Amino acid sequence: MASTIDAGATTSRERALGAWLLVCCGVLLALVMLGGATRLTESGLSIVDWRPVTGVLPPLDAAAWQDEFERYRESPQYTTVNRGMSLSEFKLIFWYEYAHRLLARLLGLVFALPLLWFWWRGWIAPRLRWKLLGVLALGAAQGYMGWYMVKSGLVDIPRVSQYRLAAHLSLALLVYAAMLWLALQLRWPVAKTGRRRRGIVAALLALVGATIVIGAFVAGLRAGLAYNTFPLMAGQWVPDGLLTLAPAWRNLFENPTMVQFVHRCLALTTLALIGFLWLSLARAALDRGQRLALHALLAMALVQVALGIATLLWGVPVLRTAACPPANPVPAAQPPRWRRSCPNCSRIRRGWCGPASAATPRPWGSTTMIEVVWSMLRTPRSSTCSAYITPSEAASRASCAGSPERPSSSRSK
Repeated sequence: MASTIDAGATTSRERALGAWLLVCCGVLLALVMLGGATRLTESGLSIVDWRPVTGVLPPLDAAAWQDEFERYRESPQYTTVNRGMSLSEFKLIFWYEYAHRLLARLLGLVFALPLLWFWWRGWIAPRLRWKLLGVLALGAAQGYMGWYMVKSGLVDIPRVSQYRLAAHLSLALLVYAAMLWLALQLRWPVAKTGRRRRGIVAALLALVGATIVIGAFVAGLRAGLAYNTFPLMAGQWVPDGLLTLAPAWRNLFENPTMVQFVHRCLALTTLALIGFLWLSLARAALDRGQRLALHALLAMALVQVALGIATLLWGVPVLRTAACPPANPVPAAQPPRWRRSCPNCSRIRRGWCGPASAATPRPWGSTTMIEVVWSMLRTPRSSTCSAYITPSEAASRASCAGSPERPSSSRSK
């Protein structure tokens, strides 16, 4: 009888540990989503230093805000992209980055404090201790990698390294996968089965991971803004310019055309493999929970691919505006020739297209999210806008009429 009671207590403890890890997964998911919004609103370079302890508190008075703003005004992003930004406008991008960093600290506490308590109470089995410590170490490395990434954008060109961005996201993916795997083992342990479908599952996990990592390079290079048609790219199944860099391996990480093409291929291959797995298990002897999970896997894959295609066709700014309308500000006081209003897509960004017209949406705080979204929804878009193409591709694409050559110093994060 005693052994039965002990076994029951151990099971309840493992379920509690699994619930704690699932909560951590939820916080991490929210952190990744907030990081995406921070990236899309170009707020990630608004805080130019890293203070893990004292940085918990934001500026609390006017003098502190002015000091923070003065530090930002010395950064390359201000001098080359946001020159003329007011303090109130700076506060908006500051709060995005601050919230992202604060939530990262909160995740550390949500993981570390219960870990200490469970350890002290003796709830953690020896086989779990090193695994949980490994997750904690990965989380610490993830926090440092975030600052290491931001540092790369505080130099001459205010844009973070796509390599560091990919490393930052990859570490988050590893932490999430590790916590979710442990949580599932603790809350829903299953008996080991044969190796019949382990190969396809392993291939599926590898494809999902590769698609996410290449997606980070898409974001870092702004590759998603170069070709806004699907399934063709500039009217071709295999676009020109895939191997323009030497050595050839650089194209996979530094050529926007190649990066977007590979990301598309990986995403569609992942969806096809999930569809094959769903068909192969459709008539298998599965219980209700397993069948529900199988259907959910296919449904979420379809939703994810649909979201990716929609983001591509809308040229990304619609989704970025839904996250926060004041993205990449261009104050009205700036010289007119560096304000851009693309007649084909109603986009405003610093760069090539001609002077702003009277119909140009108002920059920053004077434009509400509803106004900008409505303007974009009712205005036709060109398939590819040169406003978002890298300088090397600008000469061969002229979808924005009358585009002067863009200066190299205006490239932003």
